[in-house]
Amino acid sequence: MMGRFNGDMPARTFAFATSMIDAIDCLPHNTKGWVIGKQLLRSGTSVGANTEEADCALTDREFAQFCNIARREADESRFWLRLCVDRGLLTAESSQPLIDEADQLVRILSTIVRKTREGTDKA
Repeated sequence: MMGRFNGDMPARTFAFATSMIDAIDCLPHNTKGWVIGKQLLRSGTSVGANTEEADCALTDREFAQFCNIARREADESRFWLRLCVDRGLLTAESSQPLIDEADQLVRILSTIVRKTREGTDKA
């Protein structure tokens, strides 16, 4: 079955999730690393999970809803990554590609949500 996304969004969000799992392995093995790692794991993998849900959505409204959740999770992931860099828990060099990808995902998903909602408002 063909999904709702035109392009590589499901593959990108899956790759983002796997990269986040790898980044979490680099966090220190202490309370800060465990707590922030849990937050990163949840938000980073949720982007892909919600994109998968959106891809199988039955209605445009449902599609926009799941894309919006994925957008918020990507934004949250970006926050946690920036915090990790700021506090020295992850290096800027290793984190910047993930921060950039989270930023791109937020922008793409925001556009998808906006355009989908505009289309459903006209119907």
